[in-house]
Amino acid sequence: MIKAVIFDVNGVFLESGFLSNRLAKDFSVPALEVVAALKAIMPLVRRPEAPSCYQLWEPYLQRWNVSLDEKEFFDYWFSGEHLVPEMVRYTQQLRKKVNVFLLSNNFRERTIYYRQQYPELFAAVNKAYFSWETGYVKPEESAWKNILTENKLVPKQCVYFDNDEENVAAARGLGLHAEHWKGLKRAKGVLEKLLHE
Repeated sequence: MIKAVIFDVNGVFLESGFLSNRLAKDFSVPALEVVAALKAIMPLVRRPEAPSCYQLWEPYLQRWNVSLDEKEFFDYWFSGEHLVPEMVRYTQQLRKKVNVFLLSNNFRERTIYYRQQYPELFAAVNKAYFSWETGYVKPEESAWKNILTENKLVPKQCVYFDNDEENVAAARGLGLHAEHWKGLKRAKGVLEKLLHE
């Protein structure tokens, strides 16, 4: 019996264009350099006690002659994302049947922005788990085990959706019913079937 549905956040509830493409278009920064910077910075800021994300970005911004202070940079980055209202509405309905959780490898500044800008997202779920707060980063099994333990769940009672295949594989390895995110229509089909088994 399914008792909980766990969703990734970015690419599921929040959609955006690539930061690399936006910086290339707006500031003539080579997109591949932005991708390289993201790959270097993101693993460092996803855990508690992480360094300031902006401090890590600042040398790159200076090299690229992008004159944005901390607030301007994060506003520029995060304002390129938008909440998917249909997902929030569906989650509100889903929560009448099962518990719903968010599980995200996200960093402090972005999470604070999301909580300020999208209170309806957090009101729609039982709880959000962010790696920089918990210390558990996907695809480490501890990221899911933390939710299971805290909510007295076993893996087979949970459905997990993520747009990253590595995370899906890790969740499956732990025994969760895990699906690669392919959009709301497909997710509804999966959940309708599982919730009626």
